[in-house]
Amino acid sequence: MTVTAALIAFGLAAGLLTITPGLDTALVLRTAAVDGARRAALAAAGICLGTVVWGAAVAFGLGALLAASSLAFEVLKWAGAAYLVGLGVKLIARPRERFDVGAASGPELSGAAWLRRGLLTNLLNPKVGVFYVSFLPQFLPAGVPAAPFLFMLACLHALMGVVWFALLIGATRPIAGALRKTSVVRWLDRLTGGVFLGFGVRLAFERR
Repeated sequence: MTVTAALIAFGLAAGLLTITPGLDTALVLRTAAVDGARRAALAAAGICLGTVVWGAAVAFGLGALLAASSLAFEVLKWAGAAYLVGLGVKLIARPRERFDVGAASGPELSGAAWLRRGLLTNLLNPKVGVFYVSFLPQFLPAGVPAAPFLFMLACLHALMGVVWFALLIGATRPIAGALRKTSVVRWLDRLTGGVFLGFGVRLAFERR
């Protein structure tokens, strides 16, 4: 895989992952609807900062590991493939019926507190780290230094998050309304599951 091909593939997969609703999306939409756009933007900034922190931890940890051990590469490859295939099958077979945006307002918080809330929402979710460990190495071209390239991918993912959260905040009501529709949520889950399943199978046959 060339660098260009890796970036295109990552952009498509990570873009779909970004728009698939989850805990981060719920926090930003809920905050925008109840507490205003400024506080939602601060929470979104915290979430994206958390993505960069997770990306740095995974990228530089994995970079050192993959450079040092062929066995580690094989173990990580099969573990990542199993995780992605399992996640993909689950999303296809059991897509969610609904996505609850929520409407309850929280306590009055300062700007820094909203930033911290977004950051901790992301950092305290270990699934982000597990997913990055499984997901990022698939897009590493042969002969490219692992750590800086994987970290760049994580930063690109964070940038996608910035764009997506800006759209969410700017169009809170119509997007929140769409995400309450069962057909939309099921379609997104199944589409994302298909992508994860495909990448998991591909990863299983990947050679170093």
